[in-house]
Amino acid sequence: MRNMIRLSGAARAVKSLNNKRGMEMVQVAILVAIAVAIGIIFKTEITDFVNETFKNLDASKF
Repeated sequence: MRNMIRLSGAARAVKSLNNKRGMEMVQVAILVAIAVAIGIIFKTEITDFVNETFKNLDASKF
């Protein structure tokens, strides 16, 4: 009977570990979605900034 309890505890530990990994994946997915949304929202501003930066670098013969 004690072996069954230990096995059950080990099974719970493995399940808990898998649950934490799943939560980490959800967090990463949310952060990626936020980054993509910000990129889409500020696409023109980002493009203008990059173009202006490279134009200035080219003008300074960097």
